[in-house]
Amino acid sequence: MNPYEIMLMLDPELADERQAEIVSKARELVEKGAGVWHGHEPWGQRKLAYEIAKKTEAGYHLLYFDCDPATLDELTRVLKITEGSMRLLAVRRTTPLRPRQAAPPAAPAESVHAAE
Repeated sequence: MNPYEIMLMLDPELADERQAEIVSKARELVEKGAGVWHGHEPWGQRKLAYEIAKKTEAGYHLLYFDCDPATLDELTRVLKITEGSMRLLAVRRTTPLRPRQAAPPAAPAESVHAAE
């Protein structure tokens, strides 16, 4: 199994439920192909560098998973023909996926003393 990630751009006019449905379908395909789903990061609406199908924004989603090349081929094929999918880019990760680390705690506020 190889580690992959897919940057998926969805139509900005899709409802949140439909976007979640597309992502869950991708997860099902990975798991059906004996792959391991690591997670999904919704990046929200972002402005495009150039128009795609007369749209200037897209909903970005980053998908992390491990699978074999045949499963990746099937997943990209299905995502390309899915209504609402504008573009996608699948790449093989070269670095292992690390769990997200919590942000360091904020430093305590210093009290300001008036100069005497």
